[in-house]
Amino acid sequence: MMKRSIGEHTFDIINTVLLISLSIITIYPLIYVLFASLSDPSFVVQNRGLLFYPHGFTTKAYQLVFENPNIGKAYLNTLFYVVVGTAINILLTSLGAYGLSRQNVMWKSTIMFLIVFTMFFDGGLIPMYMLVDNLGMLDTRWAIIIPSAVSAFNLIVMRTAFQAVPVSLEESARIDGANDWTILFRVVLPLSMPVVAVMILFYGVSHWNAWFSATIYLQTRELLPLQIILREILIANDTSNMLTGIDTGDKAMVGETIKYATIISSTVPILFLYPFLQKYFVNGVMIGAVKE
Repeated sequence: MMKRSIGEHTFDIINTVLLISLSIITIYPLIYVLFASLSDPSFVVQNRGLLFYPHGFTTKAYQLVFENPNIGKAYLNTLFYVVVGTAINILLTSLGAYGLSRQNVMWKSTIMFLIVFTMFFDGGLIPMYMLVDNLGMLDTRWAIIIPSAVSAFNLIVMRTAFQAVPVSLEESARIDGANDWTILFRVVLPLSMPVVAVMILFYGVSHWNAWFSATIYLQTRELLPLQIILREILIANDTSNMLTGIDTGDKAMVGETIKYATIISSTVPILFLYPFLQKYFVNGVMIGAVKE
């Protein structure tokens, strides 16, 4: 075994210290928000420094958050947008990627150019709003799902992954009498599960975090997603719906912990999705990034 030089050891030490520091910088804000949401409101307001454990442990902020009917409705709306929206995203992206990955498709290069063109230029917000309005989707759930049904970038990544599937498998399936639908759903997609898992993660996180399209297309409060309610609480500082029955003098303090509890409540569910898709993540991204 070759003896490592002093420079190599020094590099390893610096690299380790740097990565640990970056990890702490990345993780600590989330830990701070978690501990603050579980701490006594008066302590959180009076102490703005570092926080390494909950002071005066209490779950009152979470109780107030989940007792708020707006939070419950927003959660259900967001789950609908994530589940239904992601299912439509995967279906349409798979169909488009499969068609563009086949060798005998006419005008394939022209279609791909037009798709890539939309990544750099679009019609703008006002034409999109007019289109959604003319299609009768304004102030409906479909206004959140349909306009973002296919991402050009994700379509290109999935198309590249489908091109990696051996042509011999498709030819064998056709000899056995399979049509394009059978080849897509029984041959191509099962062999491309890593990139499908990545697409589920990309689309799911996008729907979970979406708020801008809701502010543009939705007026009915019962249709608003969770991120809009979170925005009202954090930016507009509106926690009045959750502070009924709280003494006037304590409302400001309790309002602070409610903000932290709302952040955790809206972040944790999507964080639990990643571990289930982690084993596919790197492989799926590399498939879509390397081969062309």
